[in-house]
Amino acid sequence: MSSQVVKQLIGLQRHLSAKGKLHPMVKGAVTYALLWPTGSLIQQTLEGRNLKTYDWARALRFSLFGALYVAPTLYGWVRLSSAMWPQTSLRIGIVKAITEQVSYGPFACISFFMGMSLLELKTFSEAVEETKQKALPTYKVGLCVWPFVQTINFSLVPEHNRVVFVSICSLMWIIFLAFTKMQQVESVESNEVLENPTTS
Repeated sequence: MSSQVVKQLIGLQRHLSAKGKLHPMVKGAVTYALLWPTGSLIQQTLEGRNLKTYDWARALRFSLFGALYVAPTLYGWVRLSSAMWPQTSLRIGIVKAITEQVSYGPFACISFFMGMSLLELKTFSEAVEETKQKALPTYKVGLCVWPFVQTINFSLVPEHNRVVFVSICSLMWIIFLAFTKMQQVESVESNEVLENPTTS
């Protein structure tokens, strides 16, 4: 299923590019508007849902977050890093990948959990609690994936295709994020009971 989605996204991107020269951020926004809900729907399929039982509101939240938040912030990061290190070599790619993991990576994890929680109309304190529990473990997993993807991205892919390349590579990551997002948040009260059990 994911290979079909990637082929369709590449076809859509080529079709839009053939109609006129699109700004790279617009390409990224269109790609993420499709890719993020696709990741959500694949994750929902893995949890046993189907066309009749998909949570379309959840998929819409993923689409909005991907298109209106992730694409612009990622585009800004790619532009900034390209201005700071205009060369494309393996050494520069590694430097950019490490810099991204130290700066953009934590920001992206925190933004995802806060943003998606607020789109779910959770209270600010609920969003903060979920972010506290999920952002760091998610970031640690990202440290095992994104340095390699971004080294390739920064050293081999032309700048005008970087957002699209990363969005295609990130389908599996989005599925992981969707899975992590759906994990239940442990309440503070239950954590306190587990940490400090009382004896009768």
